[in-house]
Amino acid sequence: MDYTKLADLLLPNIFKTPEYYKNLYPKRNLKPNAMVTRYAPSPTGFQHLGGVFAALISERMAHQSEGIFYLRVEDTDKKREIIGAIEDSINTLQDFGIHFDEGVVDSNSEKGSYGPYKQSDRMEIYHTFVKDLIKKGLAYPCFCTEEALEETRKIQQGLKINTGYHGKWAIHRNASFNEISENLSKGNPFVIRLKSPGDPDKRIICNDLIKGTISMPENDQDIVILKTNGLPTYHFAHAIDDYLMRTTHVIRGEEWLSSLPIHLQLFEVLGFRAPNYAHIPTIMKMDGPSKRKLSKRKDPEIRVDFYKSQGYPLISVTEYLINLVNSNFQDWRSANINEPCTNFIIALENMSKSGALFDILKLNDMSKNIIASMSSDTVYNLYLAFAKEYDTAIANILIENEDYAKQIFNIERENEKPRKDFVKWLDVREHIEYFFDDYYKNSINASNNFPEHMPMEEVKIILTSYIDIYNHCDDADTWFSRVKELSEKLGYAKNAKTYKKNPELYKGIVSDVATVIRVALTNRIQTQDLYEVMQVMGEKRVIERLSQNFFQNI
Repeated sequence: MDYTKLADLLLPNIFKTPEYYKNLYPKRNLKPNAMVTRYAPSPTGFQHLGGVFAALISERMAHQSEGIFYLRVEDTDKKREIIGAIEDSINTLQDFGIHFDEGVVDSNSEKGSYGPYKQSDRMEIYHTFVKDLIKKGLAYPCFCTEEALEETRKIQQGLKINTGYHGKWAIHRNASFNEISENLSKGNPFVIRLKSPGDPDKRIICNDLIKGTISMPENDQDIVILKTNGLPTYHFAHAIDDYLMRTTHVIRGEEWLSSLPIHLQLFEVLGFRAPNYAHIPTIMKMDGPSKRKLSKRKDPEIRVDFYKSQGYPLISVTEYLINLVNSNFQDWRSANINEPCTNFIIALENMSKSGALFDILKLNDMSKNIIASMSSDTVYNLYLAFAKEYDTAIANILIENEDYAKQIFNIERENEKPRKDFVKWLDVREHIEYFFDDYYKNSINASNNFPEHMPMEEVKIILTSYIDIYNHCDDADTWFSRVKELSEKLGYAKNAKTYKKNPELYKGIVSDVATVIRVALTNRIQTQDLYEVMQVMGEKRVIERLSQNFFQNI
């Protein structure tokens, strides 16, 4: 067989050689041990948590080693491509603080010297390497129809042997030039297959950077490397792109582990040095007493838009994912409260080999701490951004009352132990809406929340009496002393211990009086520190709410 003649017959318009591209994309000038990693989504669907998890690990490993992280779009499956999916991938990375150095910027532009970074723009590159394999007798055309392949598969199943295109079942592997020419002259469609050198009785050994040493049977399948439409298969494009883009580490989900023999074989046949592989365990969750994979069908938390719509600060989700990567992150965070999470050094060898366990309660706990550590300005800006998209009514109020809103968010925020009311932005409105008069009035008109054991006449007495002694200029200690003094004057015990000794002598305790004042001002039994609430509300608003103006229906 004249393989050069065959290659020219099959790919007549390819004139470049592999050496041309190897020189065009030289080895990167990076320091020793610097990693080059990538995130390579397919625009056939929108982003999910597993993709973000893989991208985050790849980005951190590259940047903490002073290497390169790039975004490659694997868009060769045009039938299933979804409009907007490329932008969704890019925006999701940005939202989660995952910054790439090279790659696709949007559907029409990219940055970096190792592109194109969209596989659909790299056809000539793939065809060049396919043609070279044909010239070397390492690849060949196959004219089998889908129906013929399906019939072969059924026969193999009946014989209980390994299914696929291999051994004697690879009927076009040794076709003559004349047979191939005859098929071409008839216009029969064809694919290009790799002539596999693999032996299933032999094993490959690979040191996975997460799972450790892996032993698997060699691949003996003559896999398709170029489809009938001229597009490369995922496997082939993966090998070409990772080599020419000088990828040092491929970090991906463990669902790709079964493809490892194929990928290592492709690198070997192509004469490339294979990258290091790290297969990330699947994110799991508890379902009753057992674990299972997060499901796109069952679990809303696998969708990226779940976290946006619920209002989780994405830094909270990012830190939670880092905690799933390495569980010692929490200890590091406790010792480095003000450090950005990017200062934490990820270690692949410390990842769980059996699968990270997703726990929404743990995420909530971390998110609560993160929001509590933010400044009031940051909380205002992030909550406003959320509200503009999901609650325009409260967003407009925040914009109209910016200074007031920032004071609200600063209540108990500068304490040694800040309050932790907010898990996510969706929680905020219920904690702050009573500060705004229209929401407050609507709440009072619906029903008041004064303690049921407290007669309304007693409520009026307490409020009327408190207005007489209220002084907005009091500091916190003086303010509480006035409340305590008034309470005792009205027949309330100064503390619970005194009340318990002789309950018949008292109407209640000081906290009952404070609760009446709190409800009058907020229509809530529980709020942030009452003194700080009153200071933020301001003297005019406090007096109005304590007066009978809003309580004529009591």
